[in-house]
Amino acid sequence: MEILKIAQRAVFCYDSGMVKAEKAKRIISSILYITIATSSKDGNPWNSPVYTSYDKDYNFFWVSSPEAKHSKNIAENNRIAIVIYNSTDPEGTGEGVYIQARARVLTDPREIEKALTFHYSRKNKPARPVSYFLSHSPRRIYKAVPEKFWINETKKINGHLEDIRTEVKIK
Repeated sequence: MEILKIAQRAVFCYDSGMVKAEKAKRIISSILYITIATSSKDGNPWNSPVYTSYDKDYNFFWVSSPEAKHSKNIAENNRIAIVIYNSTDPEGTGEGVYIQARARVLTDPREIEKALTFHYSRKNKPARPVSYFLSHSPRRIYKAVPEKFWINETKKINGHLEDIRTEVKIK
């Protein structure tokens, strides 16, 4: 009987943890754009879709102008939220990953080179030179380091289907 309880707990952990983490990873790998939510130091919110890439630790990278509103917000307040989802899914079928992160512009040439490797390999194009993202160039590489991940799920609450968020560990 004890072996059965241990096996049931293992299946529960697998279903509730690993399957949900794999779902999050699948969504992340299948979507090319993320939506980043930033806010100014005064709390004024702003959303921006950006083409993204990521590394094995699920740090996200994108290219933006330092003059873009979301980039200026990140310079003032590095706390961001990210949503990754397929906006063409039919109503009631969408899956998403929600992320709490901290973002910053990359200034170290070695970090930029590494980020460019992820970014351009996802596009199947040769990377631009690091100098293109430094000094007087109009573009920079940004990096978001996630703190928490959630996925959406549907649960029945008081007889009604509700869309909820469930935290997952994917690292």
